[in-house]
Amino acid sequence: MSGKPRLTYFNGRGRMEPVRWLLAAAGVEFEEVFLETREQYEKLIKDGVLLFQQVPLVEIDGMKMVQTRAILSYIAGKYNLYGKDLKERALIDMYVEGITDLMQMILVFPFSPPEEKEKNLDSIKERATNRYFPVFEKVLKQHGQDFLVGNKFSWADVQLIEAILAVEEKIPSVLSGFPQLQAFKIKMSNMPTIKKFLQPGSPRKPPPDERYVETVLKVFKK
Repeated sequence: MSGKPRLTYFNGRGRMEPVRWLLAAAGVEFEEVFLETREQYEKLIKDGVLLFQQVPLVEIDGMKMVQTRAILSYIAGKYNLYGKDLKERALIDMYVEGITDLMQMILVFPFSPPEEKEKNLDSIKERATNRYFPVFEKVLKQHGQDFLVGNKFSWADVQLIEAILAVEEKIPSVLSGFPQLQAFKIKMSNMPTIKKFLQPGSPRKPPPDERYVETVLKVFKK
């Protein structure tokens, strides 16, 4: 083992992408193993590596971690991206959970039938502009600071920039009514570790395509 975290998942975004984002934002290099066959997945289960028979799987610090939320919490804590006390951690948790709810809609979007794509896109836009983005616009405006919690870069900021860029890919004008989030996006995108992650050739994955969807369905036999 090289000592680098080892990520096992599909060669696509899915539930592993926030993990890639968080590690990259912390300046941590990692290795990836891509699931491409049902046999690979079944071997992991047979070997007892997947606690709940689910991926993502992250091998870090001698642990074989599953469950995205647990993985992200551990990484955030390890690299000092999880606030300075319980109150800050609670705020980060609240913001992260909200962003995760929005990202869940984007996560399942590639798997929706063609005839439902437009309706689902409208739902993403409606939720982003009326429920989720107004919250973060207000938070940033009220405390007048660069970051969401404690004026210090945290896991919540990483999740938010990931979500902003993911929604913008589908709805380019989505930030038109959110000047604070526009400024936040520019600032975050220019942070050295994030800027590096946004460059071509980084471990950041492109938007899911048909091949990604086919691979996921084949491995899970859905």
